[in-house]
Amino acid sequence: MPEESIDHIDFDDLNRRAVSQPIVSHIYTADPSAHVFNGRIYIYPSHDVESNIPFDDLGSHFAMEDYHVISMDSPSSNAVDNGVALHVKEVPWADKQMWAPDAAEKDGTYYLFFPAKAHDGIFRIGVATSSSPTGPFIPQPEPIKESFSIDPAVFKDDDGHYYMYFGGIWGGQLQRWRTGEYKDGEGPLMYLPENDEPALCGKIARLTDDLLEFAEAPKDVVITDESGNPLLAGDNDRRFFEASWMHKHNGKYYFSYSTGDTHFLCYGIGDTPYGPFKYGGRILNPVVGWTSHHSICQFWGKWYLFYHDSSLSKGVTHLRSVKVTELVHDEHGHIQTIDPYLK
Repeated sequence: MPEESIDHIDFDDLNRRAVSQPIVSHIYTADPSAHVFNGRIYIYPSHDVESNIPFDDLGSHFAMEDYHVISMDSPSSNAVDNGVALHVKEVPWADKQMWAPDAAEKDGTYYLFFPAKAHDGIFRIGVATSSSPTGPFIPQPEPIKESFSIDPAVFKDDDGHYYMYFGGIWGGQLQRWRTGEYKDGEGPLMYLPENDEPALCGKIARLTDDLLEFAEAPKDVVITDESGNPLLAGDNDRRFFEASWMHKHNGKYYFSYSTGDTHFLCYGIGDTPYGPFKYGGRILNPVVGWTSHHSICQFWGKWYLFYHDSSLSKGVTHLRSVKVTELVHDEHGHIQTIDPYLK
């Protein structure tokens, strides 16, 4: 439910029909990256704040400044806000817009991966480390070399390799890197492919052993149709927009993502971390608010979808709240589509 359709919503009724409620309500949280560390769930969301910046297609009104880490003993337990884990003022290279982060653990060290606009206005991806899953996190003095765009999601495969998926179009600037170099210009829709051209892809890069740099040049994450052809840019209900995530189920790799302006969470299935990924369907139908961003993790043998909507703020696009609900793979490996609000 994009912002333009909220004028006549009865939010009391909507919240009664919601399949889940916000896990915290004292702050606004969004873009949740959920992981299980040491038997507990840790959620790394962005922290939405009030903003006087007008709505635009660049996402300028998403003016987040810091990160909190939320922890839970189980998906049904009370959530604990562990306070500020990292602030933009602590990151030497970052200027503003601490957007959707992710986290990983290796050998007792916890890594927070985050996008931010550098002082030149270009999104880069940074890394910060801590001895605790809740932080505080100490940032590296520079962003990852050759990093760009937004929405990092780090996946550890069974062989011990770590991969970063990332990218987002429009305000996420991915389209500005089509030639391999950043192109400036006004408006978020410049440099997008034509509708009959292959859609822009999210990116994947294996990380170095210390998880601080790319071990290879980023590659396209190709999503294909039922005939094996890459999805087209005009296929707005299925093509990639932002919010990459990866999980593995029964030996298959599930690349999931948001379609952005059409407000779906979708997924594709592949045989390797690099894909290609055959389009599999929708995970979540549209929520209240413009954005849709998620993560998927397993806990006690069940799978859960962490997502957000703007129901608590009564539809304010940049004031969102993290929610969680069970996710089910059917006997064929497909994900059952979730309706966020009961009829």
